[in-house]
Amino acid sequence: MRTFIFGVVATLAVLILGGLGFALLGFFPTNANSPPPKFESHLAMSAVDASADRHAAHVNSPVLPTDQNLIDGMKIYTMNCAGCHGGLDPPAPQLILHPPDDPDWHTHYVVQNGIRYSGMPAWDKTLGEDDIWKVTIFLSHIEKLPAAAQDYWKTAFGVSAPTGGGQQEEHDHDKH
Repeated sequence: MRTFIFGVVATLAVLILGGLGFALLGFFPTNANSPPPKFESHLAMSAVDASADRHAAHVNSPVLPTDQNLIDGMKIYTMNCAGCHGGLDPPAPQLILHPPDDPDWHTHYVVQNGIRYSGMPAWDKTLGEDDIWKVTIFLSHIEKLPAAAQDYWKTAFGVSAPTGGGQQEEHDHDKH
């Protein structure tokens, strides 16, 4: 039994040291101009979700999805988020075409705190709490905007707002 336990411990040590050596000797690809391996994307997105689930306060938005709040959220998103989530390389999630399907508290946490190593900044020092909630409710209501917000969208951007014609992707980390 002692030999078996030693074998398990030795195997784990070799795997851990081998993985560290692989990474620290530069064999692990870190270039931003090529897509990451599927396992890395899956692991990273799972870590983001697990961290948000553990650390985010599971609260409902104190900002109601009124016409004005949704229009304000649209404006804040356009000024602060659309630059990255509108097609820069490496591609950030295209939140207009594929709105997040996470609960509002999860989206709020990600906007407020950012995602380390991803280029997604924390907005807690730039935007006020109400503004972060306005962006959050804008993203969760983007495919079902009320008439006033749709009119603002059409006037501001020259095209109709998305209506959710099946464009939303499922939040499936196995696809990453």
